[in-house]
Amino acid sequence: MAKVREQASWTRARLGVCGPSVDLLTARFDRHEYAPHAHDEFTVGVTVGGLEAIAYRGGRIVSGPGTLVVLEPGEMHTGGPAASDGYAYRALYAAPALLTDGTHGTGLPHFREPVLHDPELAGALRRAHTEVSACPDPLEAESRLPWLLIALAHRHSTARADAGAVPGAGRIALAVRERLAEELLAPPSLAALATDLGLSRYQLLRAFRTTMGIPPYAWLAQYRVTRARGLLEAGLRPAEVAGLVGFADQAHLTRWFRRVLGVTPAAYRNSVQDPGH
Repeated sequence: MAKVREQASWTRARLGVCGPSVDLLTARFDRHEYAPHAHDEFTVGVTVGGLEAIAYRGGRIVSGPGTLVVLEPGEMHTGGPAASDGYAYRALYAAPALLTDGTHGTGLPHFREPVLHDPELAGALRRAHTEVSACPDPLEAESRLPWLLIALAHRHSTARADAGAVPGAGRIALAVRERLAEELLAPPSLAALATDLGLSRYQLLRAFRTTMGIPPYAWLAQYRVTRARGLLEAGLRPAEVAGLVGFADQAHLTRWFRRVLGVTPAAYRNSVQDPGH
């Protein structure tokens, strides 16, 4: 008899230190059937394996690997396996305001089609979901999740995107970099920075990305790696360095150190302290 695989885990990611939160669900079900229910938030899911069947708006929809599913607030729905081998998915539950920032008009974005085929966006959402779930850093969550949700609304809903470049984008990016560097250990939220600059969070993110080519959390992580290099060269251990430059722990430091420099902090420390190199 085949073993039934039923797994579900939740992570709550806060958008900024004092900002709203987004719940992230990672699930794998062989037999589980959800009872009819609705959410106050938008449910945005990426199917990563198998087939899921959902009763929605009086019909039945099926999603497969790589497809996006968007269920609107207040819409009754169910969910369960569409085939005997079950299904796996990642989902996030986003307050409506996270999809309306950066759009014109009033009212909620409306998604005529709940199942969307957008491999680029599905891949980006899956990666963000996985990485934020593993290390729910507030600045990383705030830099990545709202940006992707706004992209979802722009591409696939009735919402109309704000057009045009953000005036003074270079000046805005410089101001954000300076604040993040000054407050390295406890960086301000993007929402707070945006308010100080008289912008929406979406405008701040767009200005920063346009100027720097990366989101604020990635810039800050690279800046922290640069600071960490100096401390490692001075002989400090990676476990000490992580907290001194603002990383959550040594694993967080190692993840970014390898991304930026291709080696672990310990390997870097050993090499720069070796007089033969």
